[in-house]
Amino acid sequence: MNRFEGKTAVITGGGTNGIGRAAAARLVDEGAHVFIMGRRERELEGAVMEIGRNVTAVPGDIRNVADLEALFTEVKSHGKGLDILFANAGVATFATIDELTEDDLNHVLGINVVGTMLTVQKAIPHLNTGASVIINVSTSADRGAPGMGAYAASKAALRSFTRTWANELKDRGIRVNAISPGPTDTSGVVELVGAENVAAYNESLARQLPIGRTARLEEMAGVVAFLASEDSSFMLGANVLVDGGVNQI
Repeated sequence: MNRFEGKTAVITGGGTNGIGRAAAARLVDEGAHVFIMGRRERELEGAVMEIGRNVTAVPGDIRNVADLEALFTEVKSHGKGLDILFANAGVATFATIDELTEDDLNHVLGINVVGTMLTVQKAIPHLNTGASVIINVSTSADRGAPGMGAYAASKAALRSFTRTWANELKDRGIRVNAISPGPTDTSGVVELVGAENVAAYNESLARQLPIGRTARLEEMAGVVAFLASEDSSFMLGANVLVDGGVNQI
C-alpha cells in the first residue's frame, strides 16, 4: 500500500520505542517522508537507523517554541508542506492525590497539554488543505484509575482540545481526530514503573483487559495510519479508543 506516497508527516515523541516510532515506520512503509522529534538524540538516531529511509530526526522539546520552530523550518525546507501531524509526545506520573506535588502536575500538564497545544499551533501555517492532525489522548481520560490523576487530567484536556481544534480548522479542510490507546507495551512503561517491574505490571494490566493482553505497537500504528489517511475522511473531532475493550465492556 502507498496511501501516503508524496506526503509529509511530523510525529512528536518519535524517538523512543513506542507508538510514535511505530507510527513513523508505518507511514514510511506506505510512502510518506516523516519528521520525528524527541528530546533524546541517541534514541532519535536509533529510530532513524531502524526505519532506514525517508525519515528525518529533529531533536527538541515540545515545550520549547524555538525547538518547534526549528522542526517546522525543516519541514518547510522539504518543500511539500505538511499532510499529517501526529502529536504524540507525552509523559506520565504515578501519584495519588496525597502524593501529587505541584512540580509533578506542572511537569505533566506542561508537556502533555501546553506542549501539544504549541505543537499544533506552530504546525498550522504549514498544514496543507486536507491534512490530518491526530492527537494522542488516552483511555485514562475516561477513567479514574488511582494514581493516574495528573495524567488523566492532561489527556482529558487534550480530548477537549481535539473537538475545539477540529471545529476551528475544518474550514481549511483540515481534520483533527484523536487516538486513545489502551495499555501498550512501550518504553514509557519502564519510566513509569521501573524496568524490574515491567513484566508484573503488564501481566496485571492484561488481566484487567477483556481482550486478555496488552496492545502491540503495530496495532496502534495501524490506527494512526487509518486516521492519517482518506479512509477516515468522514471523521472529525472523533476519539478512537483502541483499548482491548477496557472502556467498552
